[in-house]
Amino acid sequence: MNASTAFVVYVSLSVLVLAPLGLGLLVWLRRRPAVAPRGAWDGALSLNSGLIYAFSFGLIFFIQELFLVWPKALTPGLRPTLFHNNHHWSGDNPLAELLQGTGALAILLTAMIFSAWLKWRPPQSATMRLFVLWTAFHGYFQSLPQVVVGSVLPQNDVGMALHYLQLGLPVRLSLAMIALVLIVILATGFARPLLELAARPGDVATPARRAGFMLRTATLPALLALPVIVAMRVPGSWDQVAIVPVAEFVIGMCWLQAAAALVRPRSTGMALAAGPAWGAAAAVVAQLLIFQFALRPGIAFY
Repeated sequence: MNASTAFVVYVSLSVLVLAPLGLGLLVWLRRRPAVAPRGAWDGALSLNSGLIYAFSFGLIFFIQELFLVWPKALTPGLRPTLFHNNHHWSGDNPLAELLQGTGALAILLTAMIFSAWLKWRPPQSATMRLFVLWTAFHGYFQSLPQVVVGSVLPQNDVGMALHYLQLGLPVRLSLAMIALVLIVILATGFARPLLELAARPGDVATPARRAGFMLRTATLPALLALPVIVAMRVPGSWDQVAIVPVAEFVIGMCWLQAAAALVRPRSTGMALAAGPAWGAAAAVVAQLLIFQFALRPGIAFY
């Protein structure tokens, strides 16, 4: 491991994992009793959240791979094929290396669109609001870490694009630091709309209660969604199947949990209560079938 790689690894671990864990420990040590009563665990909200987390992950990953394939299909000399957990191509063109960055760019733009939707036209139902929120979340948390990794790893998709652009090490490291800062800012930004799904003020009255609500509404549902996400992506190598969803879970949930203790919701009961999870479950099953029966054999874009 060279010096620049070691620097990015140590800074990333400190910012993405150690810092939020330290904040969480500080909140726990300084916890105080709440005066407002707390309601019962909203199981429908948690179940919908987990299913939508899995569906939105697959949707964002599909958008990324689609926009890795589509530009190549329009490039002379390249014959790409789309799969459920990756893409391949044959032929040769100097632009192929640059086009490895189009997928991350596409999901970053998707995240920005869904963030604007959440801010300016938030859906009335909790279920639909979770879909918009988790889609934006996955768009950011699947794209920005690629910039961090790509700054020091040329084999990474974004790393290949940065190499094609011939960006020097100082520029690449600056991009990595910017991406790390954005990850922290965005995690804090997503904590508030999640906390505003609480039905009563007492559910999020103290930092400890806000952390508990985040655990029930985001972290545990996302953890239970991981086997579903992996099932969509098998078979494949570990980096295709498990590393990406697990890494995103660790990074995202560590900071969401920390941010929950630091951020106060503007109000509660901001959306209609989540109903039965049949719709979200049907969407996940349909996505699983599409991934395994339509995309797994591969779709040629030539």
